[in-house]
Amino acid sequence: MTEHPTPDQTTSEQYADWNDRLVRMANEIARNFTAIGHERAAVATADHIHSFWDRRMKEKLFQACETGECGLSPAAHAALQLLHDRGAPAHQTRATEDIPGASDAG
Repeated sequence: MTEHPTPDQTTSEQYADWNDRLVRMANEIARNFTAIGHERAAVATADHIHSFWDRRMKEKLFQACETGECGLSPAAHAALQLLHDRGAPAHQTRATEDIPGASDAG
């Protein structure tokens, strides 16, 4: 059985693939909230990322996007900016309320 490298053990090609996956995931989360409007979608996306993403996933997404355009949709970009500037927003959905150990990782 082949063991998959963690984000910290990747080659530059795998690193790019990992970043692409994180961007795609953030965009998919934001797209799921588009019906509630751009601002609310950004806050709900930030809440979801904060609540469910493991620390390494968040750090890698911040690193991938710190130098500029990384492919995030406007709502996902606003969510990342919100997390960077203000930290986690209040819970936006019942799904993100007090879930010990919750993570999308794995």
